Amino acid sequence: MLLEINNLFFSHTQDKPLFQNLNLRFEANKIIALAGESGCGKSTLLNLIYGLLDWQSGDIIFDGTRLLGPKGNLVPGETEMKFVAQNFDLMPYATVAENVGKFISNINLKQKKETVMELLEVVGLQEFAHVLPKYLSGGQQQRVAIARALSVLPKLLILDEPFSNLDFPRKIELRERLFRYVSQHGISLIISTHELQDIMPWLDQIVILQDGRLIQNDSPEQTYRYPYNSYVAKLFGEVNIFSETEAADFQLQKLSYYPKEIRITENGLDAEVMESRFAGSYYWNKIKAKDKELVLYTDERLDGSIRISFI
Repeated sequence: MLLEINNLFFSHTQDKPLFQNLNLRFEANKIIALAGESGCGKSTLLNLIYGLLDWQSGDIIFDGTRLLGPKGNLVPGETEMKFVAQNFDLMPYATVAENVGKFISNINLKQKKETVMELLEVVGLQEFAHVLPKYLSGGQQQRVAIARALSVLPKLLILDEPFSNLDFPRKIELRERLFRYVSQHGISLIISTHELQDIMPWLDQIVILQDGRLIQNDSPEQTYRYPYNSYVAKLFGEVNIFSETEAADFQLQKLSYYPKEIRITENGLDAEVMESRFAGSYYWNKIKAKDKELVLYTDERLDGSIRISFI
């Protein structure tokens, strides 16, 4: 087991604890998403794991060693981990290439240069090798920090919202290159995110937090198909939520249905189309059935009356 969190208790203030007896296990060579709404404790947990915050009680064990936190370490952080937070801590008067190569030995300068360029290719910044960080956007600076963290091949890489400052095309490029690189080099990755849908194909595990409580800890497929509650379901995007009374009235098997889980059928439930809008690869439709408004996605524009079923 690469990382264990046992009976962790942490509080920013004495009267309102965030984590109470939190228990988690992370295996090596896995890509793990830490998800939840803002304020759920994602960033705080990452800071605790990396050793930037002290906790009140419990244990964090990394690679068989009990971590001590800031009180036990003169230099904050752990040697076999790298953490890229929202502040990137780049050297302002060093080039992008020099920042990425900061932790790489100078014994073989040719090899160092090749490694730096390989890492810049991973994050899509080869053409910025000789540029100073102050001339980069926030998203570009973030990518430099990720490349620098990868340069030492840590056992565990921790990323806090790494795609938040990127436009969609760059996000697509970075996520595939990044996940492939860590998998090829045996680097375990914990990544906090608001955008589960964008990275789900590469994930091995999803950990969901709500107000400091562990809500669900499962594979991506299990989490998506069988969300513990509506809070979890909403993290994957648009979803239709039913009360228990409504679910019984509709004769449903669960309380949440994604738009793609509602189908048009010949012998289904009567519904009226209220809106049908083009959304790129699908049409976004607002319909009403049994006085309840629902959203479903279709390949064609809808109008008038239809019949639906739930899958």
